[in-house]
Parts: sequence; structure tokens; C-alpha cells
Amino acid sequence: MTTELATFAAGCFWGIEAAFSKVKGILSTRVGYTGGKTVNPSYEEVSSGRTGHAEAVEVVFDPSVISYRELVGIFWTVHDPTQLNRQGPDIGTNYRSAIFYHTPEQKSIAEESKKKVQESRRFGSRTIATEIVPAKEFYAAEEYHQKFFEKQGRTCHL
Repeated sequence: MTTELATFAAGCFWGIEAAFSKVKGILSTRVGYTGGKTVNPSYEEVSSGRTGHAEAVEVVFDPSVISYRELVGIFWTVHDPTQLNRQGPDIGTNYRSAIFYHTPEQKSIAEESKKKVQESRRFGSRTIATEIVPAKEFYAAEEYHQKFFEKQGRTCHL
């Protein structure tokens, strides 16, 4: 089986992981930190806003079951991409909206999708703040963050 990797940031990583983990074709998810300058940061370091990392989810998927384009479509539904450096009550660059692409094809799909979402005016006249940037080193978050909603008996509905 061929697998591919996708990485998304959309505020607190617990909710986005819960949303993606239930999708057919997603083989695994893990939450962590990416897009920053500190090697192997801790949650406390990332939360300080000084490392430059975003809370993100890394998704391993089977492209014969679900496409990257479909994953990007899900990404737009699980958060408000017009909020700069925040989601709901979570504020800071670590809660930014970002698509971290792994291939030129992913970059192209993400940019095209962002343009379509902006033009759809689904979010009114607000500008989509989502960054589309190359994937960097991904550092897994501490174990207690992995599958957090599942461990708490909570679910996320798309």
C-alpha cells in the first residue's frame, strides 16, 4: 500500500486530530509542533510563543481511499481560517492556520483550494489567513496530547 503524509495547523491540535482521525483512508494521526526554530520543543516552550512552532497534526493517509484535495477540503471545515494567530479562545502564533506541504503537488492543491475558498465568500469578506508553507521537521507532542479527545471520551463531529 502506498501512503502519503499531510500536515495541518488549525488552532489547538486536539480538535483537528479528532476530526481527521475518524476519516476513512486516514491510517494514523499524531499531534505535534512544526514550523518553528527550536529543536524538539516542549508544549510549554511552544505555548510561550517564542519557538515559532504551530500546534499541528501529521496525517498518514492512503491516497487510493482519500485524496490530498479531500483532506484540504476537510481542513477548511474544522476551523475558521480567517482568524490570524488564533482559534476561538486560543491566541498566539502557535494557534495559527497553516498547511505545511510536503510536495510541489500538495502546494499547488493547497494554493488552488485556498483561492477557491476565498472566492466562495463562505467566510464573507474576511480574508483567509492560512499560511501555505513547506513542511519542516515535525516534533511529536508529549504522549498525553496524543488522541486527547479519545482519551477523554470526547468526539469531534464534522
